[in-house]
Amino acid sequence: MPEPAGTRPGGTAAGPGRVLVAVYAVFALAAGARAAVQLATRFDEAPVAYLLSALAAVVYVVATVGLARGGRGGRRTALVACSVELAGVLVVGTLSLLDPAAFPDETVWSAFGRGYGFVPLVLPVLGLLWLRHQAEVAAGQEAAGEEAAGEEAAGTAPEDGPGRA
Repeated sequence: MPEPAGTRPGGTAAGPGRVLVAVYAVFALAAGARAAVQLATRFDEAPVAYLLSALAAVVYVVATVGLARGGRGGRRTALVACSVELAGVLVVGTLSLLDPAAFPDETVWSAFGRGYGFVPLVLPVLGLLWLRHQAEVAAGQEAAGEEAAGEEAAGTAPEDGPGRA
């Protein structure tokens, strides 16, 4: 039976994984609240910018859930979210610098996240690196499990070796 995401070694129950999930959750709340206020009160001033902030909030929520969930499905979900986030930061960041008139108000991703200390630029890179690490850990665990299962099936498990009762 697979272990819950929080109990896997290197998962998101502790350490850097937990910090990554927490930062994504904070950004989901911040971007969502910002977008909600902007869309409700000033939509006509910069609709594209405010809709992009709402999109960023959705991407952060999806990444948070995927990272927190763990497992193959969670990693796949987070991989898509982090990839979309990185592409969004790079495209919106570049466009906002090349054509500032297209963005009369800033988005979360404007100028590569300058308004948020460039965390929106760094966060998806950290997320993708973490996901790669998690995939390597999972592959190692699967290989170890298959090796142990093969030894057990062949009757060569260490506890069945010579001199053991």
